[in-house]
Amino acid sequence: MVTMEDIIRDGHPTLRKVAAEVAMPPSEEDQQILSSLLEYVINSQNGEIATEYSLRPGIGLAAPQINVSKRMIAVHLSDDTGKLYSYALFNPKIISHSVEKSYLQAGEGCLSVDEPIPGFVPRHARVTVKGITLAGEVVKLRLKGLAAICFQHEIDHLNGIMFYDYINKQDPFMAIEGAIAIER
Repeated sequence: MVTMEDIIRDGHPTLRKVAAEVAMPPSEEDQQILSSLLEYVINSQNGEIATEYSLRPGIGLAAPQINVSKRMIAVHLSDDTGKLYSYALFNPKIISHSVEKSYLQAGEGCLSVDEPIPGFVPRHARVTVKGITLAGEVVKLRLKGLAAICFQHEIDHLNGIMFYDYINKQDPFMAIEGAIAIER
């Protein structure tokens, strides 16, 4: 099981590396790692388990955040309609995106960043993500809202990009023209 001690912190060199593709079919070790990423995000949202194991709640986690520089992410969240997005993906890629932007009104956070970093993080309002599940199935997900933002955040980790790289340094809360503001 992944714990908070396994999650590396901002400043660690692995967080700035471009992660390697996972060879298909994945090794047993890679399947175990990906499975444990999903287990963490699910457990971190369960108050009892999170308290017992001192887990900080999260909705997504990427392999580089546990110092494994491979293209694997896990996401577990419900959108504003209550639809559940629970995915563990090998080699996820954004294959298309909208021109329209969106951002979380409250800003973004990250399990690898301990302090809050205020500011709007512009993202694509809609994305289509393609990846391979633990069962070996190729999936294509059309995402919008919080799910689109979360997948972009996690895929950025695979490319060595941190969410705060997008925040306007001079004016963190500068209005993002034409963007959709999303409440969490």
